[in-house]
Amino acid sequence: MGRPAAMTKLGAKRIHVVRTRGGNSKFRALRLETGNFAWASETTTRKTRVVDVVYNATSNELVRTKTLVKGSIIQIDATPYRQYYEAHYGLPLGKKRQESKKKEDKTKKTEGDAKVQEETKKKSRHVIKKIAARKESSKVDPQLIDQFSTGRLYARITSRPGQSGRCDGYILEGHELAFYLRKLKSKKGA
Repeated sequence: MGRPAAMTKLGAKRIHVVRTRGGNSKFRALRLETGNFAWASETTTRKTRVVDVVYNATSNELVRTKTLVKGSIIQIDATPYRQYYEAHYGLPLGKKRQESKKKEDKTKKTEGDAKVQEETKKKSRHVIKKIAARKESSKVDPQLIDQFSTGRLYARITSRPGQSGRCDGYILEGHELAFYLRKLKSKKGA
């Protein structure tokens, strides 16, 4: 059954159910705005907003029309991952490090902010010990830190949105991230 391609675009969630052979069904995503993306080095997955399609090896037309297909490189919102990192390691991530030091100085000066500071410090000794033990293994790739400072991360789609109705994938890190950053830079130059 040669059906037309779904050509899933960015936008408010719109999914059609298609009956297939044997009474099975496919979920034809026509528009999607969110997805689950794994952060492999931290072994965590978060649901986050898809912001933009930035690269596709198949065709620049798919980038221009913001079409979501398997293997395309997209930008996602970094907020859920930043919140996870700050809760898990007790350390700020990205640009916030310098800003948080300035904020701490200001909070010491005012009484109203002292109450807010006490609320954030209310943790049991056990939790404080766990966070302190984790801080040793809190290394993040410098290229990822740059992305966290902008609030956007590059990710790759591994699911097939036109077949499964989902836009899932993983955050790019290491050599793979360096490769796609080179590709994006050469595309901007051309």
